Amino acid sequence: MNRITRVIRHIPNGITLLNLFSGSLSIVAAFEGRLELAGLLIIISGVLDFLDGFTARLIGAYTQLGKELDSLSDVVSFGVAPAVILYHMLRQSIGISDCHGIFEGHFVLVIPFLVAVFSSLRLGLFNIDERQTSSFIGLPTPANAFLIIGLVFGANSSWSGLFNPIVGSPVVLIVLAIISSFLMVCELPMFSLKIKSLKPSVAYKQLTFLAGAVVFIAIFQKAALSIIIAWYIVLSTIYYLWDKLINKDFQS
Repeated sequence: MNRITRVIRHIPNGITLLNLFSGSLSIVAAFEGRLELAGLLIIISGVLDFLDGFTARLIGAYTQLGKELDSLSDVVSFGVAPAVILYHMLRQSIGISDCHGIFEGHFVLVIPFLVAVFSSLRLGLFNIDERQTSSFIGLPTPANAFLIIGLVFGANSSWSGLFNPIVGSPVVLIVLAIISSFLMVCELPMFSLKIKSLKPSVAYKQLTFLAGAVVFIAIFQKAALSIIIAWYIVLSTIYYLWDKLINKDFQS
């Protein structure tokens, strides 16, 4: 293998490290109070996370190093970074000043970091779960991160009246941290968004999701992200219950 070939085979790993870099900058932006910028950097990480896998498939450069780097980068970009954003939203909703925090007795501020803990657990389970080759069991970490950062975009949009009661309520933010953490590791099957066929009978789940996403973007624009992820969760739950009902009827 010549030098150029070796360099080409490491392109996906380079993209993965850019994902990590963007996630790290998101954490810095969040700590500096620039939550929209922090959210945008997580979206950039999401694009890079897609591109590293796409590039690896394109050039046939699957490596164990790439797999490990991908998980480590995702923990930062889609686990720690959204947890820090949620931490700042919770701090603001309670009215805690910047010079006070967890170690001054505000222990409720540790709750957002459940997102980081369960994101790490989710990624570890994904790596060893052979059931998740074509679909997901539990909410993927990027989707969970987008659910959280979508609240920031919504609160800074023309739809702020809809989102401010959420980001301004400590109770709602705490419940969100707990529920989203649970969703990442629960046994709820969630369909893949990859469209392998344009036939409605085959890709009806993906096409239904995309149709709803287009409508939400048209209506809510920059405030649509959290709503789209909620739509994905609701659809996955409906299809799971529907499949169980059909299987039960078939067996009976």
